[in-house]
Amino acid sequence: MWILRINMTDRSVKFEDVPEKYKYLAGRGLTSQIVYDEVPPLAHPLGPSNKLIFATGIVTGTSAPTSARVSAGGKSPLTGGIKESNAGSPWAHDLAVMRIKALILEGLPEDKKTFWGIHLSWDADAGKPKVDFFDATEYTGKDLYEVAPKLFERFGDRISFAGCGVSGEYGYGNAGIVYNDLAKRPSRYSGRGGLGSVMGSKRVKFIVIDAKGAPGVEIVDKALFDEGRKKMIDAIRSHDITKPKGGLNSFGTAVLVNILNEAGGLPTRNFSSGRFEGAAKIAGEAIFETNKQRLGKDLYNHACSPGCIIQCSNTLYDENGKEITSCVEYESDWALGANCGIDDLDAIGEMVQLCNAYGLDTIETGCTIAVAMEAGVIPFGDAKGAIQLLHEMGKGTHLGRILGAGTETAGKVLGVTRIPAVKGQSMPAYEPRAVKGIGVTYATTTMGADHTAGYTIAPEILSVGGKADPLSNEGKAALSRAFQATTAFIDSSGHCLFIAFPILDIASGYQGMIDECNGVLGTKWTADDVLRIGSEILKVERAFNEAAGFTKAHDRMPEFMKREPLPPHNQVFDVPDEVLDAVYAEL
Repeated sequence: MWILRINMTDRSVKFEDVPEKYKYLAGRGLTSQIVYDEVPPLAHPLGPSNKLIFATGIVTGTSAPTSARVSAGGKSPLTGGIKESNAGSPWAHDLAVMRIKALILEGLPEDKKTFWGIHLSWDADAGKPKVDFFDATEYTGKDLYEVAPKLFERFGDRISFAGCGVSGEYGYGNAGIVYNDLAKRPSRYSGRGGLGSVMGSKRVKFIVIDAKGAPGVEIVDKALFDEGRKKMIDAIRSHDITKPKGGLNSFGTAVLVNILNEAGGLPTRNFSSGRFEGAAKIAGEAIFETNKQRLGKDLYNHACSPGCIIQCSNTLYDENGKEITSCVEYESDWALGANCGIDDLDAIGEMVQLCNAYGLDTIETGCTIAVAMEAGVIPFGDAKGAIQLLHEMGKGTHLGRILGAGTETAGKVLGVTRIPAVKGQSMPAYEPRAVKGIGVTYATTTMGADHTAGYTIAPEILSVGGKADPLSNEGKAALSRAFQATTAFIDSSGHCLFIAFPILDIASGYQGMIDECNGVLGTKWTADDVLRIGSEILKVERAFNEAAGFTKAHDRMPEFMKREPLPPHNQVFDVPDEVLDAVYAEL
């Protein structure tokens, strides 16, 4: 395997053997370590010293289920700290089978007008990938749904791509990195943290991979890998949340809308309430029933990436049976719906499509629009106005650039005091005053407010992996710490985070994940090593952030959450500071 370095200052290419230090690292563990080792903590995120690293997981590119995941890492333009953003797509699979352990973009070109494309293909004669550059300027300033088909026309149907939209070209804090899905849509995202702008700063528009002829991933112990794979498949297919026609396959991640609304933890109208009266109209069940009425049949969901057997990605169709968008994730549904007071499912679908078209993170974008609504730019519930604000961002107008900077910056410019962000990143779709453990994760994770960093929703709301009282402060530091460490390992394994549901409840599934990793690497890891390795990753990330100027004061919730009771439970975020500090102090 190789580390592939591409320096955009002179478009030089270098293949390096994987150093011993990185031998057993992959995914998030590898991106974070390279950022720590090579990026100056005080570097400007869009300057020449920052780097953008792509690393596939340990089992990515193999037949392990739900494993076509890639981590993108760098210093975040949004938070100013370390960032890893994970996504599933064919591109992840293709990068892995090319035996590229990490692809590092570094440097900045002097020519700021030209955008470049990078084309990777397998050179059988050389026995390694071939790297070519092409002028991609013609693809800039355009809707990604217009541009993506042209890539397939130019390079063939087998390719996959990673890229940035106009938001990355503009340098927005809410710009994601886009990948194609299995249907060639530009709809899969490493959305959070503004890493699309890091890609844009290096004047890289697309990285295209043609993996034809690539040798695939080397597996040291095939028998052990196959044993683990079977355990994992059995666990996924037997758990109520992840099984065929189960919660996720039927209703997608938006199945959580009604669940969180009932729990009083669905942030509504810029985090002013925990319940939304229009929740039932936009929930996953509503998407399923809407499609059924419009298409005349039950429509179960599809995979976002090769080898996914959970298949939670939905498609929303209009009254004429034409696709509006794919897919309406829970976070997107909430951010552009309940958080903005919008209960029009078709309008939410249109906004998701626009976010994909412009390269915007739906969470950051929806939270920013809600803050703009609170400021009186448009009223809550104004779907047409929200769509217009998205176009402002896509066009790069003055207002669009303010909104594209993200929730915290836009809130400050607009004079808003209720700004739901930690470390500069907006909060996702779980109200921390109603679900205290996820609030601890928001406050303390190295990534800025991020539910995927330590998903305590599993025990607090879904009773997966045990049961924890969401309104209680008791034991929440240990709960969040354990979830953050385990998640760091899962993000490194190459599996989708949704395997957490079956492996937390089914011991054989947890062992299956470990067996798969041991089979690929030839290691002898145990369950204890999962927490050890995850904790080591967190320590590296924490050390980078501290060197970048972060202190305990950054591990705090916004002031309004400490003093404004949240309906319907009328709770404030009252987790003591010493509990928040204990998460990493006792790591």
